[in-house]
Parts: sequence; C-alpha cells; structure tokens
Amino acid sequence: MRKTSKKLGEVLAYFMIVLGALMASFSVVCVLLPNDAIDYGTAGIAIILSKVTGFNLSLCVAVVFIPFLVAGFLILGRKFGIKALVGSAVYTVGLEIFEKVPFELNTEHFLAVAFGGAILGAGLALILRYGGCIDGSEIFANIVIKKISDRTGRNFSMTAILVAFNACVYLAAFILINRNAALMSLLVYVVATTIINRFTDHFEAIKQVTIITKKPDDIIRALKSEMNKTCTMMNSYGAIAGENKTLICYVNYFELPMVKEIIAKNKGSFSTVSTIDEILR
Repeated sequence: MRKTSKKLGEVLAYFMIVLGALMASFSVVCVLLPNDAIDYGTAGIAIILSKVTGFNLSLCVAVVFIPFLVAGFLILGRKFGIKALVGSAVYTVGLEIFEKVPFELNTEHFLAVAFGGAILGAGLALILRYGGCIDGSEIFANIVIKKISDRTGRNFSMTAILVAFNACVYLAAFILINRNAALMSLLVYVVATTIINRFTDHFEAIKQVTIITKKPDDIIRALKSEMNKTCTMMNSYGAIAGENKTLICYVNYFELPMVKEIIAKNKGSFSTVSTIDEILR
C-alpha cells in the first residue's frame, strides 16, 4: 500500500511538472512575446539570443538549458536532474507547438504582461512545488549555494544570486532589444515571482527542518552521507510519546525532497518545515 501511494505521488509530480511547463511555454509564446516582453532567467537569455540572431526559439532554449541541466544532474542528484530534464523538454516542445497555434492575447500591453506573468508564475510554481525546475538560473544559484555551504558549513539564501542573474538578463534586454522590452520583462518577473512565492513559500529562502524522533542516529547518518549536512540535536519530551530527540537542520528548497525521503525511511518521526529569512552568527 505504501509503495503504491509513493508511485502515485511520483506520477502526480511528473504530471504537474508537465502541466506547469506547458503553462509557462503558452505564456511566453502566446502572451509575453506578442506584447514586447520576455521570460526571465536562462529562458530570457535564450529569447534574447533568438531575437538577436534570428535562430529558432526552441533551439536557442535547448542550447542554453543543456549545460545547466547537465550540471544539475551531476551536482544536485539524479532524481532532481530527471525532473528538471522532463520539465525543460516539455517547455521546449511547448514553445515549438504554441508558435504554430494561431492565438495571441491582443490587449493593452500592461494588462497582457501582468496576465502572462501570472500564468508563467503559476506554471513555474507547480514545477518547483513538485521538485522540478525549468530555469537554469535556479540550478546555477543552487549549485553556487551548495558549493559555498560545503566549503564554509554555512547556509545562504539564493535570493541575491537570482536577483543579480536576472538583473544581467534585463540589462542585456535593455541594450540588445529595447527599453520597453526590458521594463515589460521586469514587470513579468515581479508578477511571476509573487505568484511563485505565494505557492512555494519563498523557494529561494533557507528552510529549517525540525525532526522529532526516538531514533536520531540513522537520520543524522543519512543527512551526513547523502547530503553532507549536519544538524543540531536537543532532548525533548512528548506528553504521550515520552522522551524524544529533536533535530534541526537547514537546507535549501531543492534539497527538501531529499530530506523528506530520509525522514520517510525512518518511521515514527514527526517533522515540520519553516522558512528562515536570515541566520545570524
């Protein structure tokens, strides 16, 4: 029964990633591009490349995405890499399909971009919520944070890296396309990230995982061996369960699925996840 439930959960996750990728590609092709706006992150880079060179959009997206997907697969793990590959492949194919669909949202640019940004944000939120990713900037930021954390033992938010990355994209749009495209695209970013944060609880922030268990050793060992993470352990007492151990560890959003798998393997554990804005040392 447990295995069946897990398989159904995986099928649902991939279905949501596919749905989210199709929503994102529809938004870009049918709403944003006709209204002089672009996507953000590596998709934005691909769109700028396509506009400047005249090359096919889906081809540019594939070329830009591939290095980040390979890096994500090698550094962030096979399971994450497969979901990122599926999401990116569907997004790329979706761009090709929707380019042939005779539909454009012809309305006032501001309204169209706000609406397109909302659809894009909803699609990306679905993908992120179910463990996928179709934007190389998020993979890049995740890899940088992981490398810094492994070296220093400290946890950092991805916010600064993502903002800097996208600032470079909009500066390129300003220089290589035009001022309106850059400003409209900035609005897309604001609307989309607002939707994403609403449904993923600030995916770019640090996550605190609190685990209450009677058998902490296996969890601690798995966190260290599989994720190179440590944790704080405290004595605790439950009114019914009696003496327990409370473990507290800090991870980023993309590492959460790995922590959940480790916890699931250790029956009898109770855990919560909360968002941390800052860690003071």
